[in-house]
Amino acid sequence: MTVPLYEELKALAGEFIQDYGYTALFLLSFAESIIQPIPPYPFITAAPVFGLSPWIAAHVSFAGNLLGALVSFFLGRRLGEAFVKRLFGERLFLKGEALFNRLGFFAVLIGEPYKLMCWLSGIFKMSFLSFILASVIARFIRIYVFALFGEAIKRLFL
Repeated sequence: MTVPLYEELKALAGEFIQDYGYTALFLLSFAESIIQPIPPYPFITAAPVFGLSPWIAAHVSFAGNLLGALVSFFLGRRLGEAFVKRLFGERLFLKGEALFNRLGFFAVLIGEPYKLMCWLSGIFKMSFLSFILASVIARFIRIYVFALFGEAIKRLFL
């Protein structure tokens, strides 16, 4: 029986974090905001299993996620719509575009996949300040909720 590619990538990400700790979590979070499909959230929650602090894991993931978001934002401005359509596919691009055009700031705040919203923010010339504000709010809430779960796991089971 073969394992789907996503499951293989997730297993590799887990091994990467096991071997390289916070550095791996930073890189995973950074790349997730640009293109790669494995989110850092399960690894933040599981940080105690890897011998890591969920709070430090959250800080590291937050920084990596925001830096990756900045890269996506500026690449979106630079490379444009045609590149992003090839990267994400026409269908996903059009769904993201409709959401972005309808909700703007709130699309970045609640939209998924987040990486697409970052690229679209650059393409559609969202103000940098609005993009950063929405990203900080969205990522802070999401990442630190997972850190809370990680802390609960640590206290209950470890």
